[in-house]
Amino acid sequence: MKTFQKIAIPVSLGVLGLLILNSCSVGIPKGATAVQNFNADRYLGTWYEMARFDYKFEKDMDNVTATYSKNPDGTIKVDNKGYNYVKKEWKQSVGEARFVNKETEARLKVSFFKPIWSGYNVVDIDDNYQYALVMGNNLKYLWILSRTKELPESIRQRFLEKAKRVGYNTDELIWVKHN
Repeated sequence: MKTFQKIAIPVSLGVLGLLILNSCSVGIPKGATAVQNFNADRYLGTWYEMARFDYKFEKDMDNVTATYSKNPDGTIKVDNKGYNYVKKEWKQSVGEARFVNKETEARLKVSFFKPIWSGYNVVDIDDNYQYALVMGNNLKYLWILSRTKELPESIRQRFLEKAKRVGYNTDELIWVKHN
């Protein structure tokens, strides 16, 4: 019996490790390409979330913003805020982002609950770093961001078309209210 217990513990830890590893996907959806020649310093600052899918961690939230700043160790601080209009309270979540490869490729991994990391891929951004299309590691995660509370129709259409080409069902997007 003791021999079995000694074997069972590492197997259980191995299974747990696989479960954690599978939940820590920092990939990019098939058919998507992260922005190259990315300028992380220009991306820093506050972004308004214009659209997203109905994620559990953002359920019933409006006025959602993400503010990015550099940490002393070179990683990026991610400060997400939003107003839960059902519970009538502000929520905040602070995490960390790191580049997957090099800083000039807009593929990052983000964690709000270490050691769990998720993919954060900027796949389209305008030349002035005012509007961004961000995809997660699979077709369940998508964000459209803007530096202001407005999104020009031309940018909206450009981002929606790109997301559809990758395979996203953009009809399910929630368009976030900002007031």
